[in-house]
Amino acid sequence: MANLSQPEATNLAAGQNPPPEQQLQDHLDDHAFSFSPNITLKKLPHLSDYLQDLQPAGPNPLDHNPFFHPSDGFYVNKSDIVLRQVACRLSPSETIASPSHHLAYIRAGPRKQIFFDHCATRAAIVTCGGLCPGMNTVIRELVVGLWDLYGVRQIYGIKAGYRGFYSIHPIELNPKMVHNWHRRGGTVLETSRGGFDLTKIVDAIENHGFNQVYIIGGDGTMRGAVKIFEEVRRRKLKVGVTGIPKTVDNDIGIIDRSFGFQTAVEMAEQAIHAAHVEAESAVNGIGLVKLMGRSTGHIALHATLSSRDVDCCLIPETEFYLEGKGGLLEFLEQRLKERGHAVVVVAEGAGQDLIPRTTAQKEERDESGNMVFLDVGAWLKTELKKWWDREHPHELFTVKYIDPTYMIRAVPANATDNLYCTLVAHSAIHGLMAGYTGFVTGPVNANHAYIPLADVAQAKNEVNIKDHKWEWVRSITNQPDFVKSKQNSV
Repeated sequence: MANLSQPEATNLAAGQNPPPEQQLQDHLDDHAFSFSPNITLKKLPHLSDYLQDLQPAGPNPLDHNPFFHPSDGFYVNKSDIVLRQVACRLSPSETIASPSHHLAYIRAGPRKQIFFDHCATRAAIVTCGGLCPGMNTVIRELVVGLWDLYGVRQIYGIKAGYRGFYSIHPIELNPKMVHNWHRRGGTVLETSRGGFDLTKIVDAIENHGFNQVYIIGGDGTMRGAVKIFEEVRRRKLKVGVTGIPKTVDNDIGIIDRSFGFQTAVEMAEQAIHAAHVEAESAVNGIGLVKLMGRSTGHIALHATLSSRDVDCCLIPETEFYLEGKGGLLEFLEQRLKERGHAVVVVAEGAGQDLIPRTTAQKEERDESGNMVFLDVGAWLKTELKKWWDREHPHELFTVKYIDPTYMIRAVPANATDNLYCTLVAHSAIHGLMAGYTGFVTGPVNANHAYIPLADVAQAKNEVNIKDHKWEWVRSITNQPDFVKSKQNSV
């Protein structure tokens, strides 16, 4: 986070507020703030961009909150930014005094002026897609934050995902109702995939009088949120839209990580430990663990590093193969000879190109339009048994296959993720109250920032197999570089 100037001084008497037109001009001046030529601040949509008659609702009610005592630096102002990158490599012609170009985002946090009156604010909260640890915590903290920080009393939950906007009556939420939700897994609001009908959803938002919409979901949900924001803007509605990214896979780009990821890694490590015990207790035992990760292998990678009991980690970002020199089967045979057991971790999206598919399976899609993946763990277990029966027909051998997917998704968030959920929920509230819209909030280099929804919806967070972290995995497992071996064997 960078602060490029001191908060501007004011000559107003204590307790005196500038007129609404001056408050709006102050906001517009914030957008016109001049930065270093080496820094480009990513523009964030604001309701004033398309609502010409918009006026601020007044000063932030945190000024009078009994638990907060705003002082200099408490409110985020126009000079508070978060740099996209804090580590860079200078070219030979550059010096510390003339660094490379930097992209920056607006820092998340409370603003001095807000654009929603607490009496007129009607907030809607919806959870979409699959389950993830921490969903109930985010809901709880949105309700408690709106209620306690800003005095909002009209807060509603949308049940069953996007389709719930137009098919189920909203339920009213309050702090007493959500008091213990953070101790529960899943989502009390219920969720579903699909059901995205843009016209019906925005019609429902308008008909119910919602003017703040909090959308919790993964990358597909965020793409839907972009469309909702664009339609709201097209209709010129005073409705703030924010996305709160949720995915155990940690595949959403730009932000450091999404909530639930650390809980998922912790639970995945327990599954790996069980597989290790099973494998170690058998003659020629292999423990096979399939972890979540359709397009990215972050859970598999981090759980492998945390466990130290894994002999081979297979992720979607790098190919592997079974037969031949340098293949998985050769590696496992050598490991069984050396240690008598082995543990293999495979992300669900790895090896999908190796699994035979029928024509119908190639065309199959889920409710969100994603290609349905085949069970790489079950396939790999079958292939391992075939291999052993072929090569060692009279020797003992066992494969213990563990798929903890639904156990991991359904557990409550751990302490770290619970804290994260609180911060991301409150940051989202502060952003909408300040009139920003069409944004995602999340940590960038450990500082919470506001990022345009469209940017997050398009960004991916894949494992960089040229990074030190993946090399660390390979140094721990001693597994072969399958891609290199495959090329050399041709």
